[in-house]
Amino acid sequence: MKIAVALTTLAFGVLVSTALAASPPPQGSLSGEVLEARSVEGYTFLRMKTASGEVWAAVPTTTVGKGAQVTITRPMVMENFESKSLKKTFDKITFGTLEDPAAKLGSPHGKPPAAAPAATVTKVAKVAKASGPNARTVAEVVGGKSALKDKPVVVRGQVVKFNGGIMGKNWVHLRDGSGSAADGSDDILITTQDKTAVGDIVSVSGTVRTDVTVGPGYAYSVMIDGATLRK
Repeated sequence: MKIAVALTTLAFGVLVSTALAASPPPQGSLSGEVLEARSVEGYTFLRMKTASGEVWAAVPTTTVGKGAQVTITRPMVMENFESKSLKKTFDKITFGTLEDPAAKLGSPHGKPPAAAPAATVTKVAKVAKASGPNARTVAEVVGGKSALKDKPVVVRGQVVKFNGGIMGKNWVHLRDGSGSAADGSDDILITTQDKTAVGDIVSVSGTVRTDVTVGPGYAYSVMIDGATLRK
């Protein structure tokens, strides 16, 4: 398995190097909406809607859904590229790396970049605690993460941030008025397939996960994973 991964990484590096030689790399990054995603061994090909029109891009294999907003860093353009796996020749395709999703999450329980944006809602009124044996406040989950690891919890709070369609999930920040901003115990990160909006008061039912690595250099000490949301 390690050999296969190494070969895939090497192959992608060779293709990127070839792309660089074929055409000068554009500056900055490439951002847009995913219209289509097709994965083959080692790569995910993305048809994207960008400010300059539709383009095709290729990144190391990932999971991304239609409609997701993505950014490709270190973009390099290659012309007349043939994909034997897809049986398709691209007049022009951009190779690069999908931006680390952790950079968009800004969780106080991880290691976000210095420029990560703050949650949209900064102050939350006290929200009534959920009921039942698994009910916890945000502060109780954060503070009791070791004892709650891999256990189900129910938390009721206000959505202060929502990022949809990243790695096939929706990422939500929840606060309920408990805890302290000084130590990050006032905010919990949620992953879910359900949709919600900033300002919604929701009950979250999911499993506590600890020490979760989302991407290179981005580890989260606690989160609630695979949650279902109910208003």
